[in-house]
Amino acid sequence: MMYRELILLLVFAPWAMNLALASPAVADIYKYVDQEGIIHLTNVPTESGVSYTLVMREKRVLFDRKIGTDISKYDHLIAKASQKYNVESALIKAVIKAESNFNHMAVSRKGAKGLMQLMPATASSLRVHDSFHPENNIEGGVRYLRYLIKYFNGNLPFALAAYNAGENAVIRYGGIPPYRETQNYVNTVLSYLDRYR
Repeated sequence: MMYRELILLLVFAPWAMNLALASPAVADIYKYVDQEGIIHLTNVPTESGVSYTLVMREKRVLFDRKIGTDISKYDHLIAKASQKYNVESALIKAVIKAESNFNHMAVSRKGAKGLMQLMPATASSLRVHDSFHPENNIEGGVRYLRYLIKYFNGNLPFALAAYNAGENAVIRYGGIPPYRETQNYVNTVLSYLDRYR
């Protein structure tokens, strides 16, 4: 390790630790060293042609789907989003049940966060600044769900598959992708939907 790089790491290490302690969920931190020997730290590795190194991994808060929770806790927020975006409240509730089991601090192994399990890029595009804030997460998740329902002309299974696997996967396969996880997800949400109706 170069002397200059070591000094920069010592300077930035306390900052990274403070960042890790300041929030219950912190993004992974990556670094790269440019041609002048300057270290760049980021939680979003976007530079092309650069070799990033992971220097700090986000603490994952995984949830147990078997743990029972109060399924009516967020009814007022669900009703508000339902009315605003014209999405059935039972459907919103079914998605939340399947995604996070009503755990607003849930984080998946892939990095999706909150009640409706928004991926960081999706949350950013929906202007959801705090995915762990129940109202913000539901607002963003329902807005995205409404978009998918309209995009797939009201075909709910296709919209749910897109919510799980991404709209490009549904387009590529002309329907629900042949992924076991996605197929199970669609069936699970539709089953919860029937129950909550």
